[in-house]
Amino acid sequence: MDFELSPDVRDLQQRARAFLRAEVMPLEPAERAEEGLPANLLGPLRDKARRAGLFAPHLPRALGGLGLDTVGLCAVFEEAGYSPLGPLALHCAAPDEGNMHLLLRAATPAQRERDLAPLARGESRSCFALTEPAPGAGSDPTMIQTRAERRGAEWVINGQKWFASGALGAAFVIVAAVTDPAAGRAGVTLFLVEAGARGFEVVRAIPTMGGGGPGGHCEVAFTDCAVSEEQVLGRPGEGFKLMQQRLGPARLTHCMRWLGAAARAMAIATPYVRERQAFGKALAEHQAVQWMLADSAIDVHASRLMVFEAAWKLDRGDEARVETSICKVFVAEAVGRVIDRCVQVCGARGVSGDLLLERLYRDVRAFRIYDGPSEVHRMVIARQLLKAPGASGRNSP
Repeated sequence: MDFELSPDVRDLQQRARAFLRAEVMPLEPAERAEEGLPANLLGPLRDKARRAGLFAPHLPRALGGLGLDTVGLCAVFEEAGYSPLGPLALHCAAPDEGNMHLLLRAATPAQRERDLAPLARGESRSCFALTEPAPGAGSDPTMIQTRAERRGAEWVINGQKWFASGALGAAFVIVAAVTDPAAGRAGVTLFLVEAGARGFEVVRAIPTMGGGGPGGHCEVAFTDCAVSEEQVLGRPGEGFKLMQQRLGPARLTHCMRWLGAAARAMAIATPYVRERQAFGKALAEHQAVQWMLADSAIDVHASRLMVFEAAWKLDRGDEARVETSICKVFVAEAVGRVIDRCVQVCGARGVSGDLLLERLYRDVRAFRIYDGPSEVHRMVIARQLLKAPGASGRNSP
């Protein structure tokens, strides 16, 4: 594996870094909890990103993107994550980024025209609805309670979802429903439900400890919500397969966005400890503080290399399911440690709203739950090891 990024990707990194500092970070005080940036600020900012050649790095050039491979995406996404507004500005924020990836793989020409094209241009937002209140699907997606039944030429959806990110104001929602209860994993289907469809309701935006982002994390309900056959995404019964195709790359892009946040935390803490005095010298001269900074640098470096290796495998056609699970567990926990240490060394200012650290601390806690909790990914990793004793790459004794 060659760890050297191409000159084009290195150039994109540098330009994204400069763009974030010059155009995006000054707008951070204008962010609103369930809106992100107001439309009058976000629209012009995205126009600047287009002109800078940084818009939608995850999309093919035919749809106005940059046509990057997964390794290139990860490099640019880390730069985007340096600001909470960066992914919005570059139009590579969740859930839209993952939904665009899924539509690229599975949408019909009509679905691409209706849903993907305006989403790719940044003219609309989307939502992905999988998780349900108990006793429905949470960390175990096989527990989906939402049902879709054929009635004549239509499918009729009934069920309740929550933590459906971005539902408020979304143009459409991708919803997972059981269409054949006897078929297990092969009995789940994805549907495209347009905003305003009869029987589809956004019940509430759920208050959370971190930022909800545009559209919030919402509870939504489907009550005799009828959709046409044309609104099936992929084929009936392909829901689990398509969700896995969506989640693999999405786990890595999540990881790199959060690594950008860890880098931002370090950039705040490092100058602070150089300047702040305690017990007759700068905090940076105390060994305890030095060790916390060193451990944080180690966590970031290991995380970045781990993600690049998984991205390299994806680009070579490998599903890399175990590798992406390893990344999800390690990076989610490592980034949490980094930001926690940065809060600690900044003391009272670290927990105050004067610094971005307390916001990052609240936001990053949920990363250990997003896209599957750490415990589930550990289970996936362990099961693979138990199935294949040589899976670690070492010879058995």
